[in-house]
Amino acid sequence: MSPTTSDREAIASGRPAAAASGRPAAAASLRVVVVYPDLLGTYGDGGNALVLAKRAQWRGVAATVLEAPSDEPLPDGDVYCLGGGEDDPQARAARMLEADGTLRRAVLGGAVVLAVCAGYQILGRSFAAGDGTLRSGLGLLDVRTVRGPSRAVGEVRAEPHRGDGDGPLSVADTLSGFENHAGITVRGPDLEPLGRVVTGTGNGDGTDGVISGRIVGTYLHGPVLARNPALADLLLGWALGSSGALAPLDDERVQRLRRERLAVPAPAARSVGFLGAGFRAAARRASRFRSATGR
Repeated sequence: MSPTTSDREAIASGRPAAAASGRPAAAASLRVVVVYPDLLGTYGDGGNALVLAKRAQWRGVAATVLEAPSDEPLPDGDVYCLGGGEDDPQARAARMLEADGTLRRAVLGGAVVLAVCAGYQILGRSFAAGDGTLRSGLGLLDVRTVRGPSRAVGEVRAEPHRGDGDGPLSVADTLSGFENHAGITVRGPDLEPLGRVVTGTGNGDGTDGVISGRIVGTYLHGPVLARNPALADLLLGWALGSSGALAPLDDERVQRLRRERLAVPAPAARSVGFLGAGFRAAARRASRFRSATGR
């Protein structure tokens, strides 16, 4: 069942479309769900759940990581982490999540979602199968992904969107990770990206990912939250209902490793513009698909 217009507005605004699961505004505990690690676990993105749980526990918040394999119903949670996977498991995960319905209900109830690579594509309206044919996504994000002209592999560096003080991340929170995908993701007109790509490919148009309400989608592996603690704390603040900044942590070791990673020169072969023509062609295909199907 596709989200209604009011559902999409609620998702984008971050306000629940219906009553949430009764959790207090400032949660005293946290349930982090790793969605289908048997299907969406190729790149170790389940580590994002461990990062969130640890950063909550270090602040005195009880946190539990729940691994939810695809042969069991998806449990209730405060944060859902979806990772990268291969083409056939990705398609299977999309079908099962649609049939299960828990993730959709959780998002409409105010849950936080981090979706990486294949997981990011699944949350969109449609994504490309291995042979290039389009499959239906969950429609929780106004994005469409088509097959690109070549595979994007390597390090990515991106500056946070509106990092000058108007966005959820600051200019100091440069994003880094690695990508390995063959998709070009076209954002809807009202959907803001997570960041502006400096090195790498990301969505294929000079941006990476999206932020929509309490959903973050990205192509960054790493795991992305281990490499970008500010992004981890952004998600954590949403999930805990924090009205202000979270209590600071001693992140010196994390920041030292982060500085080392950002100081590594990027391979010259991976420039942000190498998919420009491919992106324009993909955008035209996505537009034709939208006109033909009304999706």
